Parts: sequence; structure tokens; C-alpha cells
Amino acid sequence: MTSTLPAATSTSSVPAQQSPAHETTPATGPALRFRSSRADLILCGVLLAAIITVQGWNIADYPTLSDDEGTYLAQAWAVQEGRGLAHYTYWYDHPPLGWIQIALLTWIPSLINPEWMTVGSMRTVMLLISAASSVLIYVLARRLALPRWAAGLAMVFFGLSPLSVVLQREIFLDNIAVMWTLLAFCLAASPSRHLWHHFGAGIAAAAAVLTKETMLVVLPALFVTMWRHSHRDTRKFALTGAVTACAMIGLSYPLFALLKGELFPGSGHVSLWDGLEYQMTRPGSGFILDAGTGSYGVLQSWLYYDRVLPLGGLAGALLLLVTFRWSVTARALAGPALTVAILALVAMRPSGYLPAMYIIQALPFLALVLAGGAASVVHAVLRRWRRGEEHRYLTSARYVLATVLALAAAAYVVPRWYDGARTAVTTDANAPYQAASKWLTTRVADPVDTRVLVDDALWLDLVHAGYRPGLGVIWFYKADLDPAVTKTMPDGWRDLDYVVASPTVRRDAVDLPNVKQALEHSTPVVTFGKGDDRIEIRRIDGAGTRGGTR
Repeated sequence: MTSTLPAATSTSSVPAQQSPAHETTPATGPALRFRSSRADLILCGVLLAAIITVQGWNIADYPTLSDDEGTYLAQAWAVQEGRGLAHYTYWYDHPPLGWIQIALLTWIPSLINPEWMTVGSMRTVMLLISAASSVLIYVLARRLALPRWAAGLAMVFFGLSPLSVVLQREIFLDNIAVMWTLLAFCLAASPSRHLWHHFGAGIAAAAAVLTKETMLVVLPALFVTMWRHSHRDTRKFALTGAVTACAMIGLSYPLFALLKGELFPGSGHVSLWDGLEYQMTRPGSGFILDAGTGSYGVLQSWLYYDRVLPLGGLAGALLLLVTFRWSVTARALAGPALTVAILALVAMRPSGYLPAMYIIQALPFLALVLAGGAASVVHAVLRRWRRGEEHRYLTSARYVLATVLALAAAAYVVPRWYDGARTAVTTDANAPYQAASKWLTTRVADPVDTRVLVDDALWLDLVHAGYRPGLGVIWFYKADLDPAVTKTMPDGWRDLDYVVASPTVRRDAVDLPNVKQALEHSTPVVTFGKGDDRIEIRRIDGAGTRGGTR
């Protein structure tokens, strides 16, 4: 990986440096020809079709619906319906831009058929985000001077890894934030080096942070990329403009809280400060390499789907950073490599909380550095000696070696990816949820006067079935944590009719007194699925005549 990629002739209007040894901007020829290059467009289009097909097949049935997906979609529904920034009290857990974008993406489908506004159906809109991110990966790879085949390989790593196929299907803010981050990197690495590109990079970076605030840690790597790709005569203006644009847009979030009188804690209202304090002080999940910790379990879940991209990409990033001084490839990929390193360090904090979707933020950069490493190895194997022509048999031996390495890598990766992809396109993991939704929408005699605790994966299903949003169908956390809900439950769990005991509800009920009591004082009416993944519809003991079954 210490080998250099062949330099392309710069066609930029800005004069190039005289000595390649001191070049501060990587070659930019390939990027300038992308839109007019038929080969680039065909390769990118073919790979994009394959990625969308694999990610879209069986998208509603795998993986299992998550409470986070339901929450973001329910908040998007609240925006669409003009009910505010959330379906309950908005308490600054995340900036609202993420689900505002989801609301825009799901707006037309929800107009055509409101009942489509459920988690399984609306997962399809994430294919638009995945498609945009995949194309941006290809463009960024070319702008970082990777050859065409390596840019295609980065796109394959990003879009077809089983880890990507599973996580990019889900309605997560991280997926949208990654798209904005990739756009920021593409603008930062623009070969034309216009000032408006760098301003645009700052705006895109702010959009990424306001979509998912954890993208803030990636900004140093973005500005490294911008530094390397800006011209020294305009670098100060470019970086100042980018930082100013990013900061001004980012400050709109605390300004919004200030104007609402919710910047700091006070009596009778939520605050941005409380939201930040919660995020910073929430219980950690332990050191990622300590067996038995929550973080270790998350790591194992990632490696269950794919070991190649996380481990290979991390090793490649570290090697690129170590060889930065001697390798043009390492310098070209400094931004992505630094991004991987930063995200890895954040994940290894012993006191930090590590969610399963965290790796989504690293996937495109893992793909870039892994493809860049492959390009570096291939170039090292195939390059001719600079001192004269080598014998023909040596040239043939190099091509044979390159072919053997490629076949060996494919023989290791393809079977493992095939198994992961086959699971994603054939498994129905959501049959229990679908059955529970059907029972609650067809067997309850009077949904309007029925009060039921559910996780957010089912919340919108029941709203469309006629249950009262917020107070009739209740997101189970709110029965203990939201004063607007608890004040309507003077008798606590006794004011409920049903509780839908999904895996999420059973797991988190330990810290929620009303939910815990509802589970303990209820009787299963019907159960869907088996084992830990089962969903029980439980009737509250002594619930009276409300919520009777047909």
C-alpha cells in the first residue's frame, strides 16, 4: 500500500505544482471527465442497479422492525400532519432535520395511500438515500484519483456488503446523514476548486450534523480533504467560507431552542440543555473488546454479517495513515482514512454508548480505503521497473499474480456475502409484527376508546386503524416519561386495556414502572412467534368493558 497510483494530467485552470514530490493536490483528471465518460456512467449505472435490486428485495420483511425506525417515521408523520416536530413532546433528543427529510420523502406516498405510512412500507424510500450515497461514493473515489475499477469496487463494498444491505434498508437518521457527508466530501474534493464548492461542502456538512449530531466528529477529516484539494492561493477563503457556512447553519438549532425559550432547563418545559445532558450522561455500553459488554455484543453483530469490510477497512485505514509521508495513494485517501480512525476511536471509548447503527457512518469510508488499498496492491504488482524494460515472462508473471490475488480474494468474500445476502432477501423476520398489527386492527371492537401500550414499530399501524394517536395508542416509554401522557393516566397501568409485549417492551420495562406493572398485571390473549422474538398481546387484568374483542 506504499505504492503510488499513476498520476493523471491535471486539466484544472489553476497551475499545478512543479514537483510531484511536493504536490498538495492529488490528480484530478478522472473526476473532470465523469459526467461525459460513457465508461464511468455505464459502470456506475450497472452497479447501482445491482445494489438497488439486492437492497430492495424483501425490504419490508427483513431485518426485524425496530423501535427507532418507528419513532423516526412517527415523527415524520407528525410533521406531515402539522402536529409539531414529534408525535409526542419534542424533547431535543436529536435535531429534527432528519425526520423532516423523511417527511418530505414519504409525503407523496402518504398522499396516495395514508395506510402506506408504516415502517415496512416506507422502508422503500431509503432506497433513494442508498442510491444517492452509492453514486456519491463512486464520484468521490474518482475525485480521490482511484482508477475506474477501484471506484466500482468501493461502490460494491459499500452497497453489497451484507452489513450494508441490512442496515441501509432501515429508516435510520445515520443513512441520511451519511449521504450529506459524502456530498460534503465530494464538494471538498472538487477538481475545479471553485469557492462555491467549498461553501457547499460546509452547508452539506451542517446538514449532516443536523441530521445526526454524531457526524460532528467527522468534520476534522472533511477539512483535511478540503485543505488538500484547495489551491494555496485561495485556501484561506475556501476554508473560512466552509467553516462559516457550517457554523451559521449549525447554530440555527440552538437558536431555535432559544427562540422557543427552551435552550436552558426551566419549570414546565423541555430544553436543549437537558437533551444534550441526557446524550452525554446515558449509561455506557462498555469497552468494545471486553467480552460480555453491550459494545462487544454490538461488534459481534456487525462481524456476524460481514468481517471483510469492517476489519479490512480498518486495517487499510491504519496502514494509509502510517504511510502518509511516502505514498500518493495514502495522501489522496487521507480524509477517508482519518474518518475511519476517528470513528473507531469514538467506538472504543469505555464509557461511551455504542448503538448498533453506529457503523453506518463508517461504511462508505471503510469501502473507500479498502478499495484504495486494493488499487495500491494491484499497481505495485503490475507496474514496470522504471530502469528499462523487463522481460516478457516477468510481465506475464505479474499479471498472473494479480489474477491469483483477485481470485483468492473473491473466493473468500463471495460465499460469505452470498450467505448474508440470501438471508436478507429470503427471510421473513416481521411475520409476528404483521400478525399482531392485523389482530389489533381487526379483532378489537372499539379502537377509538381502547388504550394500548406498543412500541413505535406498531404505533402508526394502529393510528391508521382508528386508535387515537398519542393517548389511545401509546408509545410505551411515554406512559412513564412524558407528563402530557401520565396526567391522562391517574390510575397508572389500570387505565390501560392492552399492552403489546414485543422484545423491546419486555427489555426496557425494567426501568419503566407503569410498563412493568402492566406486564405483571396482564394476561396473554394471543402470541405470535416463538422464543425471545415473540410478540404477546396482553389484556390488562380488570380493564373493564373497553377494548373488547370481536
